[in-house]
Amino acid sequence: MAIKPIQYETLLSVCTDHEGALELLKHHRPYLEAVPSMRRPDESVITLPLPNVRVRDGVHLNPHSQSIAPGSVVTLPCDVALLMCDPEWKIKTGVEIFVYIHRPQEDFSDLLMRWRHTQILVDRGYEWLLPQRYEHLLSDGTDKTLPLFVVFPETPGHILQGLRGAGLPTVILSSDAEAELVAETLSTLDVGDIPELDDIDTSALESPDE
Repeated sequence: MAIKPIQYETLLSVCTDHEGALELLKHHRPYLEAVPSMRRPDESVITLPLPNVRVRDGVHLNPHSQSIAPGSVVTLPCDVALLMCDPEWKIKTGVEIFVYIHRPQEDFSDLLMRWRHTQILVDRGYEWLLPQRYEHLLSDGTDKTLPLFVVFPETPGHILQGLRGAGLPTVILSSDAEAELVAETLSTLDVGDIPELDDIDTSALESPDE
């Protein structure tokens, strides 16, 4: 059975929330231990879905593509980046986890190449384009970049075999585990948790004509 787009999209949306990211990391303990404070996950984990970075030096991803000029902004080919922060000092700890969710119709070489391209893009220095609420943080990237691959029960066996053979951390997210992760995230989500809503001027909203 093939992976459905809704499986990928659902998991991606769940991992954009710090609670969902934390639940995902519980499936890979070495990375979970990198979270500075389990009691303050909202201040300890910054989630960046489909993140953008500014590369410091020119980069060539492959001989057949144009080079990326220094200072260019590019979207990393990971699905979510998780940046660890010290909740007391309000600084990044230097641990950055790049999550790669197996996409529909994606084969092993395509999935692995996303990580390889990420390695090339961040190799010579980069800085994150952070959301406004995190602009006070130092945006420079780190040398400690860690991959985490997430696959489904429907993922073909040769992909899992290839990831394990390459020594890459991989989580198999069963249907029950995915449902639990979604439920856990939704149970903690509240409209008041969305900081962007605070900036909306409700006085400017007009009532529809009756």
